[in-house]
Order: sequence, then structure tokens, then C-alpha cells
Amino acid sequence: MRRDALVRLHRWLGLAMAGFLLITALTGSLLAWNDELEAWLAPELFVASPSGPPIDPLVLREAVLRAHPEAQAPYQPLAMDPGRTVVFFLVPRRNPATGVAPTLRANQVFIDPYTGQIRGERHNGRATGGLRSVMPVVYLLHRSLAAGNAGALVLGAVALLWTFDCFIGLWLTLPMRATPGRRSHRSWLSRWAQSWRFRWSAGAYKLHVDLHRAGGLWTWGLLLMLAVSSVALTLPSVYDSVTRSLLAHQPDELSLPLVDARRTVAMDWISARESGRRLMHEQAAVQGFTVRREDWMFFDASRGVFRYAVRSDRDVGQRYTRTLVFLDGYTGELRGTWLPAGAASADTLRSWLTRLHMASVGGAVGKLLLSLAGVVVALLCVTGIVIWQRKRVARNAAKCA
Repeated sequence: MRRDALVRLHRWLGLAMAGFLLITALTGSLLAWNDELEAWLAPELFVASPSGPPIDPLVLREAVLRAHPEAQAPYQPLAMDPGRTVVFFLVPRRNPATGVAPTLRANQVFIDPYTGQIRGERHNGRATGGLRSVMPVVYLLHRSLAAGNAGALVLGAVALLWTFDCFIGLWLTLPMRATPGRRSHRSWLSRWAQSWRFRWSAGAYKLHVDLHRAGGLWTWGLLLMLAVSSVALTLPSVYDSVTRSLLAHQPDELSLPLVDARRTVAMDWISARESGRRLMHEQAAVQGFTVRREDWMFFDASRGVFRYAVRSDRDVGQRYTRTLVFLDGYTGELRGTWLPAGAASADTLRSWLTRLHMASVGGAVGKLLLSLAGVVVALLCVTGIVIWQRKRVARNAAKCA
């Protein structure tokens, strides 16, 4: 493709994506510090004062469900962070006779792990709770433009275009071939080095050009990671169809057969936790990984399995652990395992991409780097629009001349 055609394609792709990328970049910069901002904006929900040994999380579960008999809690946190409340996510409990699900007044409940007192609740996704609703709304904007599945699909399409445009933008920074009769005495690398420089005192327009071109070059690897990981998070079926056709992957919970979701679960949560602990330690010995702490459980009624998750030395980063065993919800037997890294290359790649995207790697430095990446993306959007507008005015003026 001719260079001028690539310039036009880059221009129109950038204009089409700018608004969406600007929203996701700025919200992503905030979400890198989500836990800290949540505790600052709503300490009454997130901060707890240690006053003795913590209560068993399954006992806390019963207290939450007694306060919300219209709800169920398929996700069960098992780890407790000192000085923090425990968060339970609720879903409606359908009437078995009518199949009707009630409307919940709240879908998140915060309970003090030292006293068993419910500290508060909120409906995650409704901007009606004052400061305690700020970060959930920021997340919804980042995840789906606060427009549900349709918004997530739009952002997935933008992520695909962004991935493609990363390579176009990189190509356009490369030096043009010298035309006959005008060969440069400088080497190709020395000419490309010009694209990496900022001309701070050459005027506002040239600075916009340099911020757009050199700013994208210096952060190109980080931007590509964000683009590809955005595809993995918003269009997992598209991402998986590509990576799994090229790389090895493990069977996950979606490979398990569906069951009648109305079937009564014979195993209680205490028994399921004990089975999960036993199976996890057996698998750790067989597959050679180290369990560091148990983290959470989830009951998937559609497949009749519990997911029991721990943090292990196979996990990438400090948050969002995914070392899993799947156990039968009726018998407690092992149905499968899933390791985030070291077992299959496609899964290892996905784990690294998504954890980097979520600022789960590198502690405070990783969060700061991701926040800066969001600022860079926003800067590229703004400078790209400024450059387009300046050239548009110049073209119109040339037509009128």
C-alpha cells in the first residue's frame, strides 16, 4: 500500500477511535488505583479496624444472606486483607415455582470480618450512591461505555482497530525511501532517529507533531500491549480463536458440559471448601506448584461445579488470582484444573497481557506506569485531532486560493 494511502487510513482510524480511546484512557488511569481510590472515597465501606481474630468467611456469608434473603452469593471470598472489609457480590434468587427473579436493592454488601457487622451496601452500576458510586461508574465507562453488552462490543471493535493502527503508526515513522537524485548522506537509522526527538522550541504545531509521533514511538510496546489485551478482555472469543489456533491451551470451565441448573446442590459450601483444599494440594504435588493462600470460590450452577481458587507461584501479579481446581458440585470429585502460567503458552500469554492491563504486576510502579500510559493515549488522541484540524484548514485554504 502506498504511503499516502496509509497516512489517510491512519488519519481516519484515529479520528474514528479518538473519542472512545480518550474515555477508556482516562478511566483506565484512574482504575489503576481503584483499591486506593475506593478506600479514600468510601472508607465506611472498605476500611475495617482489626479488633480480634477474623471470622470465618463462610460464617460471614451466612450473615449476609440472612440480611438479603432475596439474593444468593455464587462468589465466595476466602482471603481477608488486614484492615479491609469483605465484599460479597449478590445476584437475585429466582422463585423456583415461577422463575421470577426479584429486583435487588443492592448487589454488593460490605461486612466487617472482625465483628460480623454489615458496614454498608451499594448497587454496583447505579450512579445513585454519592461518592461510593464513583469508581463503579468509572469501571462501567471503561469496560462498556456504561452501555452494557453493546458498548463492550463497540470497545472490542475499537481495540481491534487500535491493534491494527499501532502497526500503521509505527510504519509511518520509518524514513521514506530516498528519491533518485536526492539521496541522503545520512544512514537510515540516523534519519529514523529524527522521529524519536521532541522539538520543544520549534513552535506549537511542530511540538504537537512530535508529541504525537515520538510520544507514540517511545511508548509503542506499552500501547500495543494495551490494544491486544483490550481485545482479549472485550472480545475473548475473537482473541481465543486466534491464539488457540497457534498456541497450546488448557481446557477451562467453558469446556465442561452444561447441567440442569435447577438441580439441588447436594454439597454445602463448607464441604466444598474442604474438597477444594484437598484437591488443590493434591494437584500442587502432581503439577509442581506452590500454594500461597486460598483466595475465593465460585459456584457455576449451569455446569454444576465449584471453582476453588488460590494464589500460587503460577499466578501473574498480586491480584486477580486464577490457579483453579474445578470440583463436582454434587460429589466433590475433581473435574479439572487450570493454571495461569507455565502450563500452556496461550494461557500464559493471556495471563500476562490481562494482568499488565489491570496493573496487577509491579506494585505501585506498575500502577504508575499504567496511569502514565493512559495519559499518553489521551495525549495521542488530542494531538492527532489538532494535527488533522491544522491540515484540514490548510487544505481548505489551498482550495480557495
